[in-house]
Amino acid sequence: MAALFGTRLRKLRLAAGLTQDALGRRVRTHSTRINQVERCTGAKPTLELARALDEAVGADGLLIDLWPYVYRETFPDWSRKFMALAERAVVIREYAAAVVPGLLQTEEYARDLLSLDHTLASAEQLEERVAGRLGRQARLEGPDCPELSVVLDEAVLVRPVGEPSMMRAQFARLLEAADNPRITVQVLPFSSGKHEAMGGSLTVLSMPDGCHAAYLEGADYGQLVEEPEEVKSYRVACERLGVLALPPNMSLDVIRSAMEGTYRGEHIPSRSERRRLAQVQLQQSGGWQLRGGVARAPRPRPRPGQ
Repeated sequence: MAALFGTRLRKLRLAAGLTQDALGRRVRTHSTRINQVERCTGAKPTLELARALDEAVGADGLLIDLWPYVYRETFPDWSRKFMALAERAVVIREYAAAVVPGLLQTEEYARDLLSLDHTLASAEQLEERVAGRLGRQARLEGPDCPELSVVLDEAVLVRPVGEPSMMRAQFARLLEAADNPRITVQVLPFSSGKHEAMGGSLTVLSMPDGCHAAYLEGADYGQLVEEPEEVKSYRVACERLGVLALPPNMSLDVIRSAMEGTYRGEHIPSRSERRRLAQVQLQQSGGWQLRGGVARAPRPRPRPGQ
């Protein structure tokens, strides 16, 4: 795909009557970089460069459309099909066991994590993967933003990645993302106990045609599941995790306290305490009571003489 990108760029450049040097000046890079892209001999183009090249040669979006397939080659085989499906998904539900999901990572956080990959061959490949990860996030800012529901294990908040300033910036990114009405962020506290997704991260994708797929991921492996019956069990697991997790508003308060350095895990209410608090709030708002996890209205008292 990188070779195809380079071939198309060269044809469009020649059709526009531009030399490599002239095109380099238009996109603010050196002619050597243009030569590397066309001949597929250097680092793959970033999304920013692909956009600049597309405009400079009048490609009408062709190079931008090709770019995702170019950067996908820099990732392991087992993750490419998942990324292709995720780009089309209308609903994404994700449980993150150890780190912030890629769709919500800052550039510094992503680079620090990706640098740990033992399959990396060079610093250039690292930058390609960082650019690829950030490029996937662009969809969250567009009109076709999917419904994204993320459950973060409490471990994500307490395990530092990089410098404290990097973590603060990452927490701020999570809070900013939650302002989007199509994005929900929850925290699953340790006190919730065991659950079906223990041992790795889980993502469930819902496609425009009503089909679903699940993706299981560990430190150095990934498994895409498309068998309907298997996927159904993972969909149920995601729904249960959303119930076990703290409510969105409470979750954001926990993330905010982590960002401000005042977070203390032991202050997170237990499941029984959360249920009690919810019952008090319901009673204060309308006299409702929680019985067996279901809100029920109290029976009306008989009037005198009845």
